[in-house]
Amino acid sequence: MKTTIFLALVLFLSACSEPAFEGTTYGQPVSLTETTAISEILDDPTSFLGENVLVEGTIVEVCTSMGCWMDIASDREFEKIQIKVDDGVIVFPVSARGKKALVEGTVEELDQTADQAKAHAKEMAEERGMAFDSTAVYEPATIYRIRGLGAVIAE
Repeated sequence: MKTTIFLALVLFLSACSEPAFEGTTYGQPVSLTETTAISEILDDPTSFLGENVLVEGTIVEVCTSMGCWMDIASDREFEKIQIKVDDGVIVFPVSARGKKALVEGTVEELDQTADQAKAHAKEMAEERGMAFDSTAVYEPATIYRIRGLGAVIAE
């Protein structure tokens, strides 16, 4: 009887710790089983640099040009983190916007000069079909994002 209860408890705990869900896999299969909250990464990104993490959230934006990045909503309101992949290696579909995603990748830091920050802002505005204010002043910036290795996007 004790063995049966122990096995049932182990199976229950295993099922609770697995964040995986059904969907389409992009890139490598997800191998990590424990998710890290996006808010935790954004609160102290330098402690996660170079670490492989598994994040889960709703896709709020996808690159309309090449499908080479997507933004995932944080577990905290009004926050998101970008998932960036090598152009053409993984292509996220624009139709994924609004769907849940499970993404594995490495946290990275991208330091930008003022000119690079301005160029990045211009590129993002163009991809989103928005006007870009070329007279705006930009300062150097540091962006923390996840270099995606693999993702599962819910059907």
